[in-house]
Amino acid sequence: MSPTSLPTHRRIAAVLVLIPVLVALALWAFAWPAARTAPRDVPLGVAGPPAVTAPVARQLEQREGAFDLHRYADEAEARDAIEDREVYGAVVVTPQGPKLLTASAASPAVAQLLQQAVAHQAGASGQAVPTEDVVPAAASDPRGAVLNTSVLPLALAGIGAGVAVTLLGLRGLVAVGALAGSAALVGGVAATLSHSWLDALPGNWWAVAGTFALATLAVSGAVAGLAALLGRPGLALGALLMMLIGNPFSGAASAPEMLPEPAGVIGQWLPPGAGVSLLRSVAFFDGAAVGPALTLTWWAVLGLGAVLVGHAVRGRTAPAADATEREPALAG
Repeated sequence: MSPTSLPTHRRIAAVLVLIPVLVALALWAFAWPAARTAPRDVPLGVAGPPAVTAPVARQLEQREGAFDLHRYADEAEARDAIEDREVYGAVVVTPQGPKLLTASAASPAVAQLLQQAVAHQAGASGQAVPTEDVVPAAASDPRGAVLNTSVLPLALAGIGAGVAVTLLGLRGLVAVGALAGSAALVGGVAATLSHSWLDALPGNWWAVAGTFALATLAVSGAVAGLAALLGRPGLALGALLMMLIGNPFSGAASAPEMLPEPAGVIGQWLPPGAGVSLLRSVAFFDGAAVGPALTLTWWAVLGLGAVLVGHAVRGRTAPAADATEREPALAG
């Protein structure tokens, strides 16, 4: 039964119920993480001899659940940990007093949070804490706005490609080729704008373009794969999953550790969040901590595999269905 065959009053009731439900879902998905943004086990280093770092560590641990402290022997180890994306920053205890190392490229919001936390801690003693940005954000985009705002266009590009392939009736290898080609073009365009023109994502151009392309393919493959397996409901499910869950749970504007649990973890399992994390790594950290690449690859492989499997299954069931429709009814 098609939707237009339903009685008018039922169609009106469906609109009256569906729209408020979608609005409530969107407000929950976007407003809840924004309203509950706070540090939750943010990885932070403490460097120096244990005897002198113990008081600093105790003061930081007073903010229960805010920081996940990592101990390092000296400043060099702390710098390496920041550059390897093990921690967002580090407090180095020196004979002259504490020193803060940050990485605004990893998250400007977390870098600012660390400065405020350490300044508040040192405020009681009246001692100013020098701060060094070990891995700074791009000079042309110090707030990371380009990276933050790239999540929505990438999600839309992936959803649009998946919807187009499905509605245009592309199947099998043809659909896979269309999705891969579209993702490659999106990656090239996005890298040209963000890397070459805006100079907001430094690093290797091909690595940035490849990350954009892989993130787009992960989204489009998931949407088209769900549609191939479930039909139109799968199309809607994939689009809602990427737009209303993957986008606000990505942590692009702050960090996954700044979102309420379990939003931060869920966001890193989905392509938008994994794509942002991988972009930060390839653009600013020489490819360190590229675990999100595996997440994106699995989404892309499973999604494209579902496109092929769905085509094969439909190919076997369609002739049987056609034969049933053509079989004449017996008289009497």
